[in-house]
Order: sequence, then C-alpha cells, then structure tokens
Amino acid sequence: MGVLRQRMFGSQPRSSHARVVEELGSAIVTGEFPQGSTLPGDPQLLERFGVSRSVLREAMKTLAAKGLVRAKSRVGTKVNPSEGWNFVDSDVIIWKMRAGMDPEFVDHLRDMRLAFEPAAARLAAMNATAEEIVNLFSIAARIDNPEHSRESVAQEDLNFHLAVATMSRNPFMRSVTTLIEAALAVSFQISSPALSPEGISRCASQHLRIASAIAARDPEAAAAAMREVVLEGADRAREALGPDDTH
Repeated sequence: MGVLRQRMFGSQPRSSHARVVEELGSAIVTGEFPQGSTLPGDPQLLERFGVSRSVLREAMKTLAAKGLVRAKSRVGTKVNPSEGWNFVDSDVIIWKMRAGMDPEFVDHLRDMRLAFEPAAARLAAMNATAEEIVNLFSIAARIDNPEHSRESVAQEDLNFHLAVATMSRNPFMRSVTTLIEAALAVSFQISSPALSPEGISRCASQHLRIASAIAARDPEAAAAAMREVVLEGADRAREALGPDDTH
C-alpha cells in the first residue's frame, strides 16, 4: 500500500538510503531545491544527512532514475524541470502531494484514472473468473460498514480497484495502480465517505454496481459504473479543496 500508506498512515523510511532519497526528493519536489538549480556538493550533503559517500551516491542514482536530477560533469548535480519527473513513481507522487494538493492536481489524477479504470472494468467483465467475481462482491460488502475510519474504507476501496485491474488480465492496468492509490489518498484524506454513514452507504452501492455489471458480463455497464465512481471521488475532493485552495 505504497502511496496510500505513506500519505494516510505516515510510514517512515527504514534505511539510510531510503531516508536520503525521501528527504532529498521531497526537498526537490517541494521547491527547497528549485528546478534548474544545482544541488549542494557532496561535502555539504554528507554533513546534512550523516551518511557514507556510497549511500549518498546510491541515493543520487535513485533520484536520477525517478527523473528528478541529472549529473553534469564539472557542474554538479542539477535538478531537472518537473516535465521530466516520473509521475507514475509512488515516491514522486507522495512528494508532489506533500508540496500541496490543488484542484489542478486532483484533475490530473482524475483524467489519468478515467483513461484506464473504465477500460479495466470493461475488460474485467469479459475476463474475470467466477471466483474473482465472488471476491469482488465480498470487497464491496466490506465497504458497507458505518464503523469505517478514513483509513479502513480507503484500504477496502483500494482493494476493490486493484482487484478490477487484476481481473482485466491486462498487465499494464495493474502497473498504473500507483495513480489509483494517489487519487484515493487525495480523495479520502480531504473528504472521505467515512465522514457520514450515508457517504459509506453510497460508496458501497456504487462499487456494488460495478461488481454487478462485471458479474453480468456487461462491459459497457461496468465501464459506466466505474466512470461514475472516479468522477464522484474527484468531485468530492475538488469541492473540499475549494477553487482557490492550494493546500
């Protein structure tokens, strides 16, 4: 539960390498080290993080793989423009969320979900096994619990969407689920269905419609029901942020 866990549960890096990547990556995305700037040299970074040169070197390789930095001979390590950042990387998404969740960010996540998830539901209606469909109904039933917290309902919601992606039998669908996690983390942290029993009930019934359409082997109904869920979650988050809220 990468993005969802780190955003909603606040899990911490477990190694020196992970800590350097986390702190330096976050500093880049939040603007402490602006795009186009040159990072401090190794001596300054080694002092800042209190790690070995080999740990720092590996951390820089990790940040380069995420598209955040590039090493230039006789210049140092430069921060790349945001257009080059890997926004399907879970860490980059988390750091971007930390920098501020604005309506535009919510809209971008919504658009990506709309590009993939209705298609995944359509494929699931054609390819899911009977056992998978039974499991999907079970997850939908678990969503319908008025005792849910923000975290627990977000986890069951994520379980549902991951199951649909798997049922699509398209490996690319399963590979973009970081975006689903990010969207759920945004939506459920800002304005969760768990805020009211009615919200929980509506969330459960919407997911039940998706499961029912998949069980009926109705690809278009499954896609339409999924689209409704994605749009409502984005609308709920956008309304909670407000048109001028940048945080």
